[in-house]
Amino acid sequence: MRGVITLRDVMANLGLVRREFGSVCVVRCLLAALSCRRTTFLEVALRLKDS
Repeated sequence: MRGVITLRDVMANLGLVRREFGSVCVVRCLLAALSCRRTTFLEVALRLKDS
């Protein structure tokens, strides 16, 4: 288990992420996966509005 979000992971679980976390989270996941930034799904999904 790597823990780092990848584009492959996001695409494979797109429906689940949208259903459970919403469309905004899907967009953030896609942006995080396409960027060179190493981050985990939880960092993206549970990001607070203050951050």
